[in-house]
Amino acid sequence: MDKENFKIEAKKSLNDVFAKIDELEAKKDKAKADSKAEYEEKLSRLKSQKEDLQAKYDELINASDEKWEEVKNAFSSAADSFKEGFSKISSLFL
Repeated sequence: MDKENFKIEAKKSLNDVFAKIDELEAKKDKAKADSKAEYEEKLSRLKSQKEDLQAKYDELINASDEKWEEVKNAFSSAADSFKEGFSKISSLFL
């Protein structure tokens, strides 16, 4: 994937992260009573990861050609970490 297409996909991923955080915030009250504390802890962690992902995206947009691969890999790793965390918190509703 070329640089511009990756940036477009990265922005889509970032928008998806923001939407998922909003969705989780809305569902917070529906969490099972016994898992509410765990839910809030994981949600807080996801919000932190969201901020990290935003920072990685900002680096990606401004990356020089020399740093492109490094920054691209850092963003991809942060996105994967968020997806894993989202999967864990979603399991609290099952």
